[in-house]
Amino acid sequence: MGHHSVNTTTSASHAPSDRGGAARFVASQTLMTLDARHPFAGKSLIDAQDMHRTVMSGFAGWLDDGSPDARSRMGVLSTWTVDLRKAQLNLVVQSSVPADWSRIPRAALAEPPNVLTVDRTFRTGDRVDFRTVVNPVRSTPPPRGSQPTKRGDRVAHTRPEHVKGWFARRLQPLGEPPVAPDGVTRIGADADLERLAVRMLPKVSSPAPHKGLRIARAEIKGTLTVTDPKTFVAALAQGIGHARAYSCGLILVR
Repeated sequence: MGHHSVNTTTSASHAPSDRGGAARFVASQTLMTLDARHPFAGKSLIDAQDMHRTVMSGFAGWLDDGSPDARSRMGVLSTWTVDLRKAQLNLVVQSSVPADWSRIPRAALAEPPNVLTVDRTFRTGDRVDFRTVVNPVRSTPPPRGSQPTKRGDRVAHTRPEHVKGWFARRLQPLGEPPVAPDGVTRIGADADLERLAVRMLPKVSSPAPHKGLRIARAEIKGTLTVTDPKTFVAALAQGIGHARAYSCGLILVR
């Protein structure tokens, strides 16, 4: 990709950033193609908690049962799409430890899981195409007169332009710090907002015992320019936003 497409104001982006001009990202990624008509895959599609269980089933034994923060400690992130025409559920799972998918019923797999090791070095000024599914929410302040410990509610953005605004707060122009003045963690990369494609996706939910679980989702696609490689690699490894246990927040780059 030629540098001519980078906005001239970021011509300094080819010089290394103060925080080091390169960072290496290593992770395991599995692409699974499941038969959406099989009850195992069908249940995961209908129930967000079941999808979480399907994803985590690849990582039994790494930590004691019931360990807190098991998902984040193993770097497990996921994202999925469904092809209704082919009746296939395409699931991508990323982790910092290798997965074992032998617990998935073989009849539910449309093809064997494809496991690959990602090992990439990113430098300031690199341009990458990306796709992510996020849970775009904002916090509302708690009602007046409520307990000081009461947190505000999370309200989902429902319009593409508001999702763009949500994502814009996480972008990191060259020379800006990894944490925004309002405390939002940035992603070590910048983007041209006009050229991002945003699509609202159906909500996912879970029946009892997680009755209140309803997760708004939006897909964002476009091109990122790396401005802070170390922070960018952290965003790829840890994901962005809320609902990371429910297949949100994984940034896939090409």
